[in-house]
Amino acid sequence: MKESSYDLIIRNGQIVTEDGIFQGDIAVCEQKIVQIGSIPSGRKAKLEIDAFGLHVLPGLIDTHVHFNEPGRTDWEGFYTGSRSLAAGGVTTFFDMPLNSSPPTTSTYGFQVKKEAAIQKSILDFGLWGGLVPGNLDSLEHLKDLGVIGFKGFMSDSGIDEFLHVDDCTLFKGMQKIARLGSILALHAESDVITKQLADWYKSQGNRTARDYVASRPVISEIEAVGRAAAYAEITGCKLHIVHASSGKVIKYISEAKQRGVDITVETCPHYLSFTIEDLERLGGMAKCAPPLREREDVESLWEALKSGEIDIIGSDHSPSPPAMKVASDNGDFFSLWGGISGAQTTLNVMLEEGYWRRGIPLEVIVRVTATNPAKRFGLYPRKGTIAVGSDADLTLVDLQSSFVLKETDLLYRHQQSPYIGKSFRGIVTHTILRGRVVFQRGEIIDSNISGQIV
Repeated sequence: MKESSYDLIIRNGQIVTEDGIFQGDIAVCEQKIVQIGSIPSGRKAKLEIDAFGLHVLPGLIDTHVHFNEPGRTDWEGFYTGSRSLAAGGVTTFFDMPLNSSPPTTSTYGFQVKKEAAIQKSILDFGLWGGLVPGNLDSLEHLKDLGVIGFKGFMSDSGIDEFLHVDDCTLFKGMQKIARLGSILALHAESDVITKQLADWYKSQGNRTARDYVASRPVISEIEAVGRAAAYAEITGCKLHIVHASSGKVIKYISEAKQRGVDITVETCPHYLSFTIEDLERLGGMAKCAPPLREREDVESLWEALKSGEIDIIGSDHSPSPPAMKVASDNGDFFSLWGGISGAQTTLNVMLEEGYWRRGIPLEVIVRVTATNPAKRFGLYPRKGTIAVGSDADLTLVDLQSSFVLKETDLLYRHQQSPYIGKSFRGIVTHTILRGRVVFQRGEIIDSNISGQIV
């Protein structure tokens, strides 16, 4: 290796992988990590970063964002969305298929979304395809085009163009996805339970935040998970349950794993942070589906994370214009858009609530935010780890520094978040995509970088 051939050297950092932490240097050439260890001071690079006192993590992979482009770019878009992720230490994201118009349920929908992402994203990305009634014949075409997997809803998605799957569509879709060697991600809430309860509460004039939560009980997730796991067991389809809101749900997924079902589960930072009391305090800003739960549910998720039962943390960043988060004069909480803006703060939450408050090892945080996503979706070891030959996707963090999140810190299209005003320990100082710094100490650095589809 010629001295002049290094593009980047990161020196003196505490390097974190899923297997351990060690001090060392990292050399990068042509977008790849080419050396890890002690690199002589005589070796030079086009750019050197002194990471003394910092921890170097694999760039986060956010498997679950809604950037809504094309068609609803006024809600969010690849330009603002990817920059907010970069500010949070994310280097790769997977965009969900439903909020764009057209949705990513056809080859045309995929192509227009891919073009928009290539033009505007500064991070690497994957695109989810959709499973909806009537598009079974499109699944193979979408797989050939390169979708990272397929997403379906077992209850109303809130988007008219993206209908939830009936049992027949779900079963047949899983059969086909299994034959394609792909994976199905499911929003697992029972449509029967949630719809009947919501109709009843509203008919009684009960439309508060607590009524909304009561209309989507944990048992509605458990019922849907059980049904989906049974179909996966029969069809052999790889299954990924998104945004589980309670350790009670995780328990049933763990039981399915023990039966040999190829199933994984993700939860989100907001389920690890907020409770029903916070929902009442914050209002529509904290509305999501499944809803926030009781304190015991929050702690049960942390216990499941400690025990290795939670595979992935995804932000489920689902923004909307502010007006869609404000209740009308009659205080109808049911009518508000359900989605939390959280793409920029995933690592902050994991460090503050996990590492500092509950002693969750950094290796575990790396596992659920980078390594496991890369392994589950076929990107490992290209991404999700710090190893020779891997993409130089890196996040540098100052664990000892703290900050209070302000509205002006957010790079979203709409600067709203339930985390505004919260204190966090652990600041992202650099985000590096394939060896190029995209974010540094509060600023987007190289906005000319184009993301690549993975």
